[in-house]
Amino acid sequence: MVGVSAHVVRVSGSLVELVDLPEAAMFDVVALGERELPGEVVAIEGDRVTVQAYEDTGGLAPGAAAVSRGEPVSARLGPGLLGGVYDGLLRPLRDAGTWLAPGATRYQDDPRQWQFEPSVTAGEQLSAGDRLGSVVDGGPVKVHVLVPPAGGGRVDRVVPAGSYASDAVVATVAGVDVPLTQSWPVRRARPSRERLDTVEPLQTGQRVLDLLYPVARGSSAAVPGGFGTGKTVLLQQIAKWSDADVIVYVGCGERGNEMADVVAELDALDDPRTGERLTRRTVVIANTSNMPMMAREVSIYTGVTVAEYFRDMGHHVVLIADSTSRWAEALREFASRTGALPAEEGYPAGLASALAAFYERAGHVVTLGGSTGSVTIIGAVSPPGGDLTEPVTAHTQRFVRAVWTLDRDLAYARHYPAVAWSGSFSRDAVAVGAWHVRAGDTQWAHRRGRVISLLAEADRLTTLAELVGVEAMPGAERVAMLAGRLLREGVLQQNAASRSDAFCSAAKGAALVDAVLAVVERCGALVDAGVPPATVEALDHGPLLRAREETGPDDADGVAEHMRSMLDRLAELARSEAAP
Repeated sequence: MVGVSAHVVRVSGSLVELVDLPEAAMFDVVALGERELPGEVVAIEGDRVTVQAYEDTGGLAPGAAAVSRGEPVSARLGPGLLGGVYDGLLRPLRDAGTWLAPGATRYQDDPRQWQFEPSVTAGEQLSAGDRLGSVVDGGPVKVHVLVPPAGGGRVDRVVPAGSYASDAVVATVAGVDVPLTQSWPVRRARPSRERLDTVEPLQTGQRVLDLLYPVARGSSAAVPGGFGTGKTVLLQQIAKWSDADVIVYVGCGERGNEMADVVAELDALDDPRTGERLTRRTVVIANTSNMPMMAREVSIYTGVTVAEYFRDMGHHVVLIADSTSRWAEALREFASRTGALPAEEGYPAGLASALAAFYERAGHVVTLGGSTGSVTIIGAVSPPGGDLTEPVTAHTQRFVRAVWTLDRDLAYARHYPAVAWSGSFSRDAVAVGAWHVRAGDTQWAHRRGRVISLLAEADRLTTLAELVGVEAMPGAERVAMLAGRLLREGVLQQNAASRSDAFCSAAKGAALVDAVLAVVERCGALVDAGVPPATVEALDHGPLLRAREETGPDDADGVAEHMRSMLDRLAELARSEAAP
């Protein structure tokens, strides 16, 4: 019952036990002590209720009062989200000073006014998810006001176009007021009409991903990699260049200085879609390692709830979670404090279920209002010591559709993105290949298969060459090793700081692969014709390798010119070798 008072009987870190709260329900929010520290009900045993606090419980003592708010942890979803930085409870951080005041469970009063334009009139019949109007000054992404999922019926009234506060009621539908800002329980997925079986790729602009390990819109991917392998840069590149309407970036458990750097870098990035700052269509949820454990745990759900909110408007959203390992560590800490039986490496037995439930909230759907939207989840994994067999990494690989494994050796060799072709995969590749065929690129699947085959063969032969020496290798095998090098340096490497190479269109990526394959085929023909392999290897392949940086992001024709220049060099080499 809302307002029923209880008192504290035990405090152990963030774990607080209460009595005299008979109407408490699991996951209800409870205000603790005079400062009304927020907490969440995590266990009920008889008349004793266990609460995990979202704040430091310093100063909280037995006998302190507690009040149930009678509702689960919820996110306030409205037009002010874009461009903001929030903690795990979606409390604004940009203007909060060094720290949020303890007990700040509600949004600060937002003085901003929003220009609302209605799209319906009184008397119309609407269903759940239908559009009531739009906020036209909320940023480069239009924010729509929708009939709540449980609502629908006759529009009793709607306000005229004008400026309104965030909590203003802009319509009444079937007797229910609809404000600009609405709340939603973060642990409950927002409903949709149906999930779509059709597949279309999420274009990330990163060649190694789009060409070899694609992910579909509404799908999920994991990026496991140790410290220093370039996870943050790769995720920022995806945030900047992917063809998503909204980016939700969740920094879960990262160090405070690193999270501050991420926010500063996102603020400095230009948005190639709008010409404004990238943060104008980004929501950042920053829950650092020094913030309370339970706030870190809930931040993942807050982020995906925000993503679903924009999905329901018909937008395509990319949720980046960095990192799910820190979230799993919060689950382990919570399980340890509550006395749950530990499983692998101390993680709770429900770790796999929690990961599956999180990634399951990705999806390409028809919304309740009939539009199409998607949430694509990309989760970074930071395995301790780079051990990819540890539980979080192993379980994550079971539930995601793509894995982009970052290799320490590639990173130390300055090969970025350091995505390892030997440890990465995509379960969406077949469906994405079919999409490319329908889009007119009938060679996409063949091209991808050929590249993966050449890279695997080159790796195998390189290991063998280290034992017997390159000179002892047959000519055909040395050409295969050359093919691997040209693919690595001319296609898979990508310079995030280059105007020409930071982003690569699908057409240019295909042209680069075709150019390398054509050159490799010609090199193989020369070796078969008697040209010494060492002579082919010593040839300057610069025109081919420079094509990725000397042509524009969408300049497939320029790549073809570089290919022709390289083939001319090979033809000249053949003539010189044939001359008496």
